[in-house]
Amino acid sequence: MARLICLAVGYLCGLFQTAYIYGKSKGIDIREKGSGNAGTTNTLRTFGLKAGILVLFGDILKCAAACLIARYVIAPKMAPELNYLLVLYAAAGAILGHNFPFYMHFKGGKGIAATAGLIICFHWHFFIMGVIVFFGTFFTTHYVSLGSLLVYAGFMIQIIVEGQMGVFGMSQAALNEMYIVAAFLAVMAYCKHRENIKRLVKGQERKTYLKKEDTTK
Repeated sequence: MARLICLAVGYLCGLFQTAYIYGKSKGIDIREKGSGNAGTTNTLRTFGLKAGILVLFGDILKCAAACLIARYVIAPKMAPELNYLLVLYAAAGAILGHNFPFYMHFKGGKGIAATAGLIICFHWHFFIMGVIVFFGTFFTTHYVSLGSLLVYAGFMIQIIVEGQMGVFGMSQAALNEMYIVAAFLAVMAYCKHRENIKRLVKGQERKTYLKKEDTTK
């Protein structure tokens, strides 16, 4: 029951579509511009840096809110020994809500900024990993997609390694369940980025620059 509650709470949080709401405030459906994705990168390219930052923080915060509710409200009352697992379920719900919002005909974003909310709240080790991998990749290559995919790969490796080291203090059965949920999120992220992966392989992926005037490069 705790798992379902965390998923539901997460999904409701994920329905706050920052990019879509921002675009509508400007009279534009962000899904009809650029890549058609209701997320941070497309907002950055369409509206500029300030809009991109606003949407980024909005998407991070909605997932972080779901994670914090799971950690400090749901887990202590229902299953304190499964704290990290329930946080992951809440994040999964938020990412699903972001990617597949029912009121937008299930056409949302790709869940990367929302995933940042999970990484920030999950454990400080993961926050350090995420910052180093994403920004190291982005400022070296200017490929947001590549940085995002590498963060997910790093997340999967790190969660298994630290889980087996006893960092999360859970039973092996709970750890195995956590690995499955994390793998589901990683597979979903890679599926959502399948076109990006094809373009990366062909050397055709569009680069993203922080200065709006450079986005055409």
